[in-house]
Amino acid sequence: MQNLDRDVVIVGAGPSGLTAARELKKAGLSVAVLEARDRVGGRTWTDTIDGAMLEIGGQWVSPDQTALIALLDELGLEMYSRYRDGESVYIAADGTRTKYTGDTFPVNPTTKAEMDKLTAILDGLAAEIGATEPWAHPKARELDTISFHHWLRQNSSDEEACNNIGLFIAGGMLTKPAHAFSALQAVLMAASAGSFTHLTDEDFILDKRVIGGMQQVSLLQAAELGSDVVLNSPVRSITWDENSATVVSEEAIVNARYVIMAVPPNLYSRVSFDPPLPRRQHQMHQHQSLGLVIKVHTVYRTPFWREDGLSGTGFGAGALVQEVYDNTNHGDSRGTLVGFISDEKADAVFELSAEDRKKAVLESIAGFLGEKALTPEVYYESDWGSEEWTRGAYASSYDLGGLHRYGKDQHANVGPIYWSSSDLAAEGYQHVDGAVRMGQATAARIVEAHKLSALPVA
Repeated sequence: MQNLDRDVVIVGAGPSGLTAARELKKAGLSVAVLEARDRVGGRTWTDTIDGAMLEIGGQWVSPDQTALIALLDELGLEMYSRYRDGESVYIAADGTRTKYTGDTFPVNPTTKAEMDKLTAILDGLAAEIGATEPWAHPKARELDTISFHHWLRQNSSDEEACNNIGLFIAGGMLTKPAHAFSALQAVLMAASAGSFTHLTDEDFILDKRVIGGMQQVSLLQAAELGSDVVLNSPVRSITWDENSATVVSEEAIVNARYVIMAVPPNLYSRVSFDPPLPRRQHQMHQHQSLGLVIKVHTVYRTPFWREDGLSGTGFGAGALVQEVYDNTNHGDSRGTLVGFISDEKADAVFELSAEDRKKAVLESIAGFLGEKALTPEVYYESDWGSEEWTRGAYASSYDLGGLHRYGKDQHANVGPIYWSSSDLAAEGYQHVDGAVRMGQATAARIVEAHKLSALPVA
């Protein structure tokens, strides 16, 4: 057991915690980072499965993610563009398969008009309400007390349009059924990406990948921190007062002036706080939860879909695999696809045996790209819901009414304890960019607080 004295102790060695630690050390403060897992990276994880490098966690970079892009440049990491040449595939509610180009689904004119209308409304709300303080807007309570499912149907009677628009936020981002979160939460998701239109444009939101994998953002920062990062060390208790804290983990006891909880809110309760956190925190954390998604990776001898003139991109709100993309690694002659199964569909396939689930998933992917998709050389399911130190994906969101009720307090420090993760970000919410932004912002707050505490009393 190590006994350490530090200015700041960070709980969680994901992109947010490690970015905060790196910024604090630049400012001259001493740090210790305690990580429950045997690796750094949190919800980013690049691993080799059956000889294939797979991005098990977060991976994409979009042009607006300037904090992440700047950090990648600082760390000497390069990016490459996602393959997108050729036709995409859309599977309609009746199962009809249509190939198309561009960023507009090949739906009938009425449905297209309704989708355009809903997109325009959401773009307007995202611009008006913004990502920084959505809970403070006059429309916040109204939008937060109706589910996104019902809000869509208040604004359109076209079921296919509602399901398609819902796909981009429910299945594609929050990974919860659209009836489980509010319209305000959906607006925040859109505003955090710059607009709802950005979320519907896969060429924007899924623009580039990091050569060698996104986990390098954490690996390289951890390498700089060296022995200040302690792995296999779940934090069990934090004893605190207004001026200091003692953090007890499996491998270290750290006495520090400040604590950063750089884990998702659903894990805060894994730690025993003495004295207990305030009532407001206890209530708020019970209204935040992660969604559920299976990220499916299939690797083939060649990217056969390209030979068929297809981009590898497919969408189908009613399909088991609702989204599929070409996820081939930089410089790899093999072809890799990635597909996503969200919320209730994930519930359903997890009731199947592994063999039956694989069969159902591959048949769904084949519905987009043809029978060659049925026989991959490598098949792997990223199941973050089963990870003890994550318990869901991609990030937490509030239940109905929770965002406007508690959002204003989600960043409030409790004495020396601060909160930092992508779950709490404004811009870049749910993304590695948001994790980086939160790490930088939290570090800046602590540096400022530390300076003020050192000022002589007049």
